[in-house]
Amino acid sequence: MANQKLIFTNSPAEAIDRYINEINPPQIFVLTDSNTSRLVYPRIAEKSRHLKKACEITIGAGDVNKSLESLASIWSALGNNGGTRRSLMINAGGGVITDIGGFAAATFKRGIRFINVPTTLLSAVDAAVGGKTGINFNGLKNEIGVFREADAVIISTCYYDTLPQTELRSGYAEMLKHGLISDRATFEELLQFDIAEANAEPLLALLEKNVMVKKRIVEEDPLEHGLRRALNLGHTPAHAFESWAMAKGKPVPHGYAVAWGLVVDLILSHMSLGFPSGDLHKVATFVERNYGPIGITCNDYPQLLEYMRHDKKNASVNEITFSLLEAPGKVKLGHTATPDEISVALDIFRDLMHI
Repeated sequence: MANQKLIFTNSPAEAIDRYINEINPPQIFVLTDSNTSRLVYPRIAEKSRHLKKACEITIGAGDVNKSLESLASIWSALGNNGGTRRSLMINAGGGVITDIGGFAAATFKRGIRFINVPTTLLSAVDAAVGGKTGINFNGLKNEIGVFREADAVIISTCYYDTLPQTELRSGYAEMLKHGLISDRATFEELLQFDIAEANAEPLLALLEKNVMVKKRIVEEDPLEHGLRRALNLGHTPAHAFESWAMAKGKPVPHGYAVAWGLVVDLILSHMSLGFPSGDLHKVATFVERNYGPIGITCNDYPQLLEYMRHDKKNASVNEITFSLLEAPGKVKLGHTATPDEISVALDIFRDLMHI
């Protein structure tokens, strides 16, 4: 990520035009979803000289559209509208758009340039930075994809007024994760910040500090062979919660699953590494207050364990691997837990969440 430009600004159209002036692409494509196309993209395009001549490609909103069918439709639109290896694609949207758009750009004609303009807090702090791209496949999240960094990421908070509180809270869970793996001061600051009352400028400053935590980790370990696995804190149970909810026909926002997953991983951290119980209870209280409960029962444990066994981070289906913490900022990678230990952690999770 050393060569990737991270631009934090609440004048995104100006930043886009400056970047396009630098590279002078023959064609510009903008990928949006149906929500971004209606609520956000017009606000950016009206202030941009270059976007007035761009070709917009729009797919359906939501994780269900992070699919092979949507990917093929993007490839078709690029090809049918004269896309070449010198074209530029701008992915303007949430995590679904930056994930699938990055994958489409990385594979069309063996790779074209692309930049990400994340329009949600979750995509700004998580999906848009770091080079992970992909789609869901065969009922599993992010099953197919490649590592390919965007040439630039332009991060703004000025259009977060279009987001429901659910979306803001979803992104904030990833920020909390970054705080936990960073240091105690960052962790405590995030627990005290009121996302419900945040306005654009203070949030942009906090977001910049937060994204730089991820940037430092990804620069050191771009392909997730070591330290980058710290970013998986909370994600093994989170992906299981997401898959479980999807199978029930009641999908949950990714960040909500991450928030619940953080509590589970901190319980495992307390059980195996002595993570402070006071910090665990602070996080559990924060999560219950801001994200509510997920309605799992002990009857759901076998299915949740099965989803965890299929997590990409595992060395084999017989081992379930976690990134855990001794304390805020003290990450321990590659911990395995038995089904019995995970079940105990889920029991404690349900108690803490008052489920």
